[in-house]
Amino acid sequence: MDRQPGLSVRLKLTLSYAGFLMLAGALLLAVVWVFLLRYVPNREFLLPPHSHIPGANIPNRSDLQRAFLPRAAEALAFLLVFGLVGGWILAGRMLAPLTRITNATRRAANGSLSHRIQLEGPSDEFRELADAFDTMLAQLEAHVEEQKRFAANASHELRTPLAVTQTLLDVARNDLNRDTGELVDRLQAVNTRAIDLTEALLLLSRADQRSFTREHVDLSLIAEEASETLLPLAEKRGIAIETSGDLTPATGSHALLLQLATNLVHNAIVHNLPEQGTVWVTTSVHPTTVVLTVENTGEKLSPQLVSTLVEPFQRGTRRVRSDHAGVGLGLAIVKSIAQAHDGTLTLSPRAAGGLVVTVRLPMASPHSGS
Repeated sequence: MDRQPGLSVRLKLTLSYAGFLMLAGALLLAVVWVFLLRYVPNREFLLPPHSHIPGANIPNRSDLQRAFLPRAAEALAFLLVFGLVGGWILAGRMLAPLTRITNATRRAANGSLSHRIQLEGPSDEFRELADAFDTMLAQLEAHVEEQKRFAANASHELRTPLAVTQTLLDVARNDLNRDTGELVDRLQAVNTRAIDLTEALLLLSRADQRSFTREHVDLSLIAEEASETLLPLAEKRGIAIETSGDLTPATGSHALLLQLATNLVHNAIVHNLPEQGTVWVTTSVHPTTVVLTVENTGEKLSPQLVSTLVEPFQRGTRRVRSDHAGVGLGLAIVKSIAQAHDGTLTLSPRAAGGLVVTVRLPMASPHSGS
């Protein structure tokens, strides 16, 4: 839809300043006219013969009107010119910060997100707008960089099983007499990994878009369900799972929160001490939030490494390759699901080795949910 050209904001402000000044001047002149000239008689008076000013007359209302009206018109004309010029200059100074914000917006629209306004001066409305815009640019820049890294990592992860599949097919084509049983098994494993990665990417996209229905859930029951599901894997690895906690009411998607708890427990099992590790799954209730904590034994982790674990395709201290290694999106999905439920994810290393993962979600209100 085409926009019709109109007056600029600066010109509108200038006309408003000039009009207000003209109105104030006219009201002032009207006050002078009403409260001063009304007391002047409208007839001529001659001075007495013995006056020291021979031939002088006292001015009447008509004389003052003839002298007043031209001067009033000149004053209004001066106020008009002064209001237009002064209003134009004042409006320009007032709108200068908005011009900087507009220029920054145009640069951001062209793809430059590193520019910041950094508006100086007092903390007024323009300063608040500029600071909010700078914060938005910083968040957008970080989000874009994260998406670029995610796309690069996802492309690499998806290319790997496809390249392996291509290699296996080339081998099979060149050696048709070879036993196909082992080849089919390897192809099936590679295909399963590609499917798992695709499903994880779709789940991550679903959590980011918040396209789910909220309902009342009990986080403690969800944690117990996830622990029971992964108990065979833990027993196979010789790892004990201990669960505890009270009723923890929350609001959200049962499927997504179950995926969140499953990813945390699975991550705690896979990255653990062999044959003697332990996983603690705990839920607790606070005044306004409910908390799910998953703690596990394992190797000692540095705070710097822990801060990177929520990045997509990160797998702890080394890239784990096994039947249950996952695709490196577990904690990234947990973070997205927690944020989609207006919650937070916190990771911290255990002093004795391992990791402590805490998910904090808003407590369900009595009238929330579907």
